[in-house]
Amino acid sequence: MTYILSEEEQMLRDSAQAFLAEKSPVSELRRLRDEGCKDGFRHAIWKDMAEMGWNGIVIPEEYGGVDMGYTAAGIILQEMGKTLAATPFLASSILCATALRYGGTEAQKSAHLPKIAEGEKVYALAVDEKARHDAKHIETRAKKDGNGFRLSGQKRFVACGNGADMLIVAARMDDESIGLFLVDPEADGVERTLRRSVDSHAPANIDFNDVKLDGDALLSETDDGAALLDAVLYAGRACLAAEQLGVAVEAFSRTIDYIKERDQFGQKIGSFQALQHRAADLLTEVEMTESLVVKALRQLDESPSQAPFWIAAAKGRATRVSRLSASEAIQMHGGVGMTDEYEIGFFYKRAQAAGEFLGDDAWCTARVAEMSGI
Repeated sequence: MTYILSEEEQMLRDSAQAFLAEKSPVSELRRLRDEGCKDGFRHAIWKDMAEMGWNGIVIPEEYGGVDMGYTAAGIILQEMGKTLAATPFLASSILCATALRYGGTEAQKSAHLPKIAEGEKVYALAVDEKARHDAKHIETRAKKDGNGFRLSGQKRFVACGNGADMLIVAARMDDESIGLFLVDPEADGVERTLRRSVDSHAPANIDFNDVKLDGDALLSETDDGAALLDAVLYAGRACLAAEQLGVAVEAFSRTIDYIKERDQFGQKIGSFQALQHRAADLLTEVEMTESLVVKALRQLDESPSQAPFWIAAAKGRATRVSRLSASEAIQMHGGVGMTDEYEIGFFYKRAQAAGEFLGDDAWCTARVAEMSGI
């Protein structure tokens, strides 16, 4: 297992940097917020990402993807974290693509994975039912009804849920097992309510009121829906940790640039030893996080059965360090760091929101302790 990027991975990182700098800089997130964009992302950029091959990054080639793996996906997401790109990449290309790849029948894969890879449709995973992440708390019910099902329940803060063309919904079945169901958000009985999160994203609360589903709506390639959902969420956490790392790296970089330029008391504030010590401590934290995130992603690609421990450790640390880097950035920017005019505050808000999604640092620490037998 190597921690050094291959030539192919370096090319992917370089192309991601160039694309995101042009198509989705931080100013694009500000524009989405100020325009009140109800979907929270640009569909045109989603199509452009498909042409780059990104949308099918973990999708097999026979279904239109490029199948480069989760390490490659993490490289893209780290760069997205640096520009705060608001896209359906994590929701569609990681969470839902993983669910379909490992839980879908051949017919389901053929019908849906190409739509994700080609940027034709946006998919969203609906799991959480409370304000905080808790995938074990699932009260949404899928009752058997002839050859199909009847779906009833509520999901909260579904990422990209307001702009999604298709949902994958986790529900408890008659025998108390967990199933993942493909649900058309325009079907009778589905009601979406737009929410605005602190990071200017647009998740949705979604109510399912006796929604009629065909039998082939169930992802039924595996008999263990709970294990499938667990695998999907761990893949999502590994990739989200990479995005959080990008947030931390960029917040740190902007802060260093600022203290090198800002004059106070007749000298650059970066010459003050107190700030130098804080910057050095933060650099150490960021670099240790990068090693852990790369380890988690490589494990997911090469030894997936061993990955959950490293993913929980990486997500927990990325949550803590991205929040630390962004809060230190505001402190060192002084009063201007609190203003909307400066972009550094956007990184602080994304660090807070991403930290809560799919499990915060306390949740991840508990998983690490549990898997360590503590």
